[in-house]
Amino acid sequence: MTAYDAAQISAAFEELVRLYRRLSPAGGLSATAAATLSSLDRRGPARLTELAVQEGVSQPAMTQLITRLQDAGLAKKAADPADGRVVLVHITDAGRAELSHRRAVRTTRLAALLERLPANDQEALTAALPAVAELSRKAGKASEPERSTA
Repeated sequence: MTAYDAAQISAAFEELVRLYRRLSPAGGLSATAAATLSSLDRRGPARLTELAVQEGVSQPAMTQLITRLQDAGLAKKAADPADGRVVLVHITDAGRAELSHRRAVRTTRLAALLERLPANDQEALTAALPAVAELSRKAGKASEPERSTA
């Protein structure tokens, strides 16, 4: 893999992020709020500090976000049963329903776009999924790289 290839993949990922945002329902949750709820849904309850690191935001910013999610009924804070001094953030049923709605909207919109692609492009995208999943898995295990604002 050359530096040129890595740059091309990086540019394609940037375009995918833009597409993901366009496919998401307008209004409602910010991208960080949706990602935080998604993390809580997939990984289970977490400390505020963990969530802040995962989303690349400061702890005060994550505290404000969780307060807004809690006010909206999408998340809740509760003591850790293993250590009552620790507070864990949990997703609520309403939070799961919101995520489900967002995912359904994105899936419907993406399906309509995919139908407009030639079959060989659809197959190429499907064939790339295991490699993208493995890349994401490896990135999750690597130490957190410095975040760029670009």
